[in-house]
Amino acid sequence: MVIKASSATEIRQLIAALSGDDAMPREAAIARLAVIGPRAIDGLVAAFHTAVSSDSRIAILRALESSPDRRAVAIVREALAAGGDLAVAASSALRSLLDATDRRTATEALDMLVTAALDSSADRRVRIAAFDALRDVPGDVRERVAGALERDPDARLQAHAVEGPREAATAEAVWQDALEGRLPDTPGVLRDAVQARAPSAALGLVRKMIDEVRTREAGEKRAERRAEWQSVRGALHQALALRGSRVALYDLRESLEQAAGTLPVSFLAALHVVGDRSCLDPLAAAWSRASAGEAHWRHQLAAAFRMIARREKITQRHAVMKRIAARWPDAIDELSGR
Repeated sequence: MVIKASSATEIRQLIAALSGDDAMPREAAIARLAVIGPRAIDGLVAAFHTAVSSDSRIAILRALESSPDRRAVAIVREALAAGGDLAVAASSALRSLLDATDRRTATEALDMLVTAALDSSADRRVRIAAFDALRDVPGDVRERVAGALERDPDARLQAHAVEGPREAATAEAVWQDALEGRLPDTPGVLRDAVQARAPSAALGLVRKMIDEVRTREAGEKRAERRAEWQSVRGALHQALALRGSRVALYDLRESLEQAAGTLPVSFLAALHVVGDRSCLDPLAAAWSRASAGEAHWRHQLAAAFRMIARREKITQRHAVMKRIAARWPDAIDELSGR
């Protein structure tokens, strides 16, 4: 696959961001690399071999989750063998490889997950992650693995083998109820359902869920609980960004326009990936409203602004930039990186 020089440069920059300490650029890079897909695989594989920290390797594995590509098999196998957090991340990557069009790749992924789930020498959390990654495989396969775990000496694994399918069914029920306007009392319950269902749900349903959550968030009197609902909404936006969808971009814009303070990292990470020129004015307005003490928030807003402007090819001579310079003269230099 031939990659244009401009695309190759962007991929290198995104992969470099996976090793950064700032969560927002890292999450944005993961989402953008997921959208780029197969063109980024070779670079991600090479970066995995040279990464010096476990956190960087985990970020690389997360970026690979959306691309069921055979080129990722070797490093996923290596990560699984390493154990610990790397192996947990590898299990999530293997789940996507189960959907590979190449039958050999899908079969190897299934074998690795089954082996990891049944490996009595592996950490409990790794075995549980591997078992959970099997939730969408044919029922007879999962049932055989569950049956083996129910006979395992580890009582917690036994319990998870029994409760795991029930939890999946509960997440589905919570998701469906929320779509019908019946949200749970606790935001965390819906967030668990979002993590399970949003990555594969129809885009229109994810957009509908964002609207339902925003309505609930607006009606919440307690600031702490309102922030929890906002976090759920951010997770939904991030799920859309991982799929390159702009169906709820309007909500990201409005959230910036109405924000009295900072927003969760997930909002700006999503804007990095799917934001367009219509988001530049709200970003500038949010930057201008932020106090001097909110330097990190201003930095994140400026980073998102520059990313969108670069991707949309908005130069200083563009009407959008001229309008922003006239309306927010105190912000334009920082936002544009001049």
